[in-house]
Amino acid sequence: MTAQELQHRTKKFSLQIIQFFQALPKSPDAQILGKQLLRSATSVTANYRAACRSRSKAEFIAKLSIVVEEADETLLWLELIGESEISKVDETLLKEAKEILFIMSASRKSAKGRDNQ
Repeated sequence: MTAQELQHRTKKFSLQIIQFFQALPKSPDAQILGKQLLRSATSVTANYRAACRSRSKAEFIAKLSIVVEEADETLLWLELIGESEISKVDETLLKEAKEILFIMSASRKSAKGRDNQ
């Protein structure tokens, strides 16, 4: 998968999260967790885009580390929303969150490995 394809994929995921957030109940707990989810998911997209424009390998790894953290946090908020029964979370949304986290973690590991050589 190219960087451009991954940028498109993370942006599409963010748009899906926005739609999910808009459909959440208006209760205080749903809105608090939903806003956290919205922030972390859109941060994945923004920080991956920034990583692709890095000026150095160290900057790329640092930005990618933020992406990994935000992707993991996104997965956490989705799990909490679903497991607390605030809202049903579509399995495809969970699957995509897990795949993005895996891809970003593997990319960071690969970049760190190349940096050590």
